[in-house]
Amino acid sequence: MLFVRPCSQHPLYTRCVFHLIALSIFATTGGITGCATSDSTRSSFATDTSNLVWPAPPEQPRIKFVRTLHSEDQIVPPESGLSSFRDSLLGKPTKAGRQLKKPYAVHADNKGRVFVADSGWGKVLVFDENNKAFSVWGTNGNGLLTKPLGLTSDSQGNVYVTDSVKQRVVVFDPNGEFLTAMGKKGELTRPVGIAVDDERNRVYVVDSKAHHIVVYSKTGELIEILGKRGTEPEEFNWPTNIALDKSGNLYITDSMNFRVQILKPDGTLHKVFGENGDGRGQFVRAKGIAVNSLNHIYVTDAAFNNIQIFNNEGQLLLDVGTLGNEPGQFVLPAGLYIDQQDRIYVADQYNFRIQVFDYLETEKPEMLDKNSAQGETATPREITKKYDLYDQEEQS
Repeated sequence: MLFVRPCSQHPLYTRCVFHLIALSIFATTGGITGCATSDSTRSSFATDTSNLVWPAPPEQPRIKFVRTLHSEDQIVPPESGLSSFRDSLLGKPTKAGRQLKKPYAVHADNKGRVFVADSGWGKVLVFDENNKAFSVWGTNGNGLLTKPLGLTSDSQGNVYVTDSVKQRVVVFDPNGEFLTAMGKKGELTRPVGIAVDDERNRVYVVDSKAHHIVVYSKTGELIEILGKRGTEPEEFNWPTNIALDKSGNLYITDSMNFRVQILKPDGTLHKVFGENGDGRGQFVRAKGIAVNSLNHIYVTDAAFNNIQIFNNEGQLLLDVGTLGNEPGQFVLPAGLYIDQQDRIYVADQYNFRIQVFDYLETEKPEMLDKNSAQGETATPREITKKYDLYDQEEQS
């Protein structure tokens, strides 16, 4: 009869167990870097980013890269090594932090929280670094979200989110509890960008598919419609996003008219700038828009994979970024937000992250020569060849 010795009595058993335990500890503590979950689109930041600025030296720097946000693990302290080790021995999966899937819009409130409308999740993800917390809003009940594409907050800290599939605006209190919704049947078809003017009691919603701006009171009453489809001033063709300045002027990316329209608080035209083309200061797929404290106008272009910065006359000051996955590079950037400290947040969709930059104030920003070499701007043809896609979130 063949005698089979129990594993526990096998001379190699102790040695095998020891190696398995050591291997688990090594992997848990990050010793095996090759086994760590990685994503080629999330840079390892092996290069020094502490002095990554635009324009490049020896020019006076005006924009500085700060960081990226892409995962819960960056905010919430990980489980202790002992807990992870115990779970691995028991065959339990270790907890992996939730990550951005397709961030479209971004916003930061006065508490330091960063809100991301993620169309891949179909929810709003909240990074609260001050409290080491990460949360997901719009998961159930009356505040259930399906495809959020825009968000902002008011002076009370309430958060307004556009849902392009449910054709409404959902309003949450500062803790993420549902408050109310705007957009009765037939009022909205494809809401995208949104802005709140507390002083004038106005909520502006960009209805991209209807080619106009819907104006509500903060309590949800429809006030008026701004614009219609067309190419003339105060007319729109697939507008996407909107921002306000300190005076209540509205800045709108009129995407398929390849321009930015600036309206006065009463809705009448103030200025139009921009044209279609591959050059600096021109647009192909203008998406996010924001205005800083100096009334500099920031516009992301999903075709150029960059941010273009203009003065309030529409003259180009600087462009930031190019196609890629390193810090300061983008793949189909979308939403853009600038906080009260002039910190810049950009939704970098297909790098699955938010990139954060600081504005380095100078006394007199100079206008950029459109023919000067300030980095490479990818043309739409180059992007289509490499990725074979254009993002159509607002139209789908």
